[in-house]
Amino acid sequence: MKTAAICAIGDEILIGQIVDTNSSHIARALNSIGVRVGGISSIGDDRGRILSHLDNLLKENDIVMVTGGLGPTKDDITKEALATLSGAKGTRRSEEQMAVIESILTRRGIAMLDINRAQADVPDTANVIVNRLGTAPIMEFIFPEGGKYGHKAALYSMPGVPYETIGALDDVMAAIKAQFPLDEILHRTIGTFGLAESVLAKKIEAWEDALPDYLHLAYLPNSIYGVRLRLSCYGAHDAERKKALDSAVAELYDLLGSYIYGEGSDTLQTVIPRLLQCPPDAAYQETISVAESCTGGLVSNLLTSVPGSSVYYKGSVTSYANEVKMNLLNVPEEVLEQHGAVSRECAEAMARGVAILLDTDWSVATTGIAGPGGGSEEKPVGTCWVAAAHRNPFSGEIEVASKCIKSASASREVNMQRFASNALNLLRLLMQQKLL
Repeated sequence: MKTAAICAIGDEILIGQIVDTNSSHIARALNSIGVRVGGISSIGDDRGRILSHLDNLLKENDIVMVTGGLGPTKDDITKEALATLSGAKGTRRSEEQMAVIESILTRRGIAMLDINRAQADVPDTANVIVNRLGTAPIMEFIFPEGGKYGHKAALYSMPGVPYETIGALDDVMAAIKAQFPLDEILHRTIGTFGLAESVLAKKIEAWEDALPDYLHLAYLPNSIYGVRLRLSCYGAHDAERKKALDSAVAELYDLLGSYIYGEGSDTLQTVIPRLLQCPPDAAYQETISVAESCTGGLVSNLLTSVPGSSVYYKGSVTSYANEVKMNLLNVPEEVLEQHGAVSRECAEAMARGVAILLDTDWSVATTGIAGPGGGSEEKPVGTCWVAAAHRNPFSGEIEVASKCIKSASASREVNMQRFASNALNLLRLLMQQKLL
């Protein structure tokens, strides 16, 4: 299997001025064509360090992907360093890239300067992959078998502007496939929720230990998505290996049951509408409402981030104050006096109240302490009650499920994310219980 390293160049990355998102996009693209990424690094705008670092990466890898440092200004020195690294004797002009530069500057009403023209000049050792979205050409350098690095190696230099890099990935991946015979990698990503990473790992330990060496498991924890399990099959052109991947995933479903909520890019907020009885041509379309306190609208934001959510999402009440809980959601005053706002009784009353207020079939509610202040010994920061309700549209009877969440995080943001995702997961579980 061919291996690759990714290197982002730029002082702005090292001082935290910008976040390197290019590397993640490049890594995904490489994996999709069967190239294993062995490392991602960042270095500053220093010619000597660029030369030394890239030289070492090319010694150890078949493919090196470089992003950044290709602009028109004097601090963009990647092209000069690559000319030295590849033994260039001079430069040549890419007329195709020059045409793109002229078109971009004309559309922007900017006069052509010498530094703009110079961007179309590349080392004579480089093959040009035209950057159709920007002015800096993408360069391919091929180091032949038995040459400088012993093995065949290729370096691809891409622009630092993310949308330009993303837009060029298909062309660059095609160039890589033209240079190297590649194995196929298949990924199956299983979304789980409700088990901490360590507990999940223990639960599937025997299954994981029994995986063949061409199947690799990765744990991808996230405060909103839960723990995703990515199972990668290397050499997936082999039919038996594909069959083994499918079999391993089926075993995982048997082991985890309702802890699994979906696959691939599924999220809790995207699987919920699939559980609803709300196809566009249905005679009756089920609906959802939300009552939030400690999550401040985050549950609603997650639900409405899904295209088409207006079909089933009716609205929400963000009821921070107790008087809003009482006056809008009909939470009884005695519930607040006896049990407090952060309680099972209050969460369940909120879920019932918003379902009635907004006339929905389903509802979900949150009430808790996100922090950093406001906690007590009895109800510390990170405590939250979530409730989900189903309201029968014919009888009006309401069934409610509730759960107490304990988040150990000191971060208000993380606590809110955990509360919101647990609320959606409880709603999902209630839906599965009632509908499946």
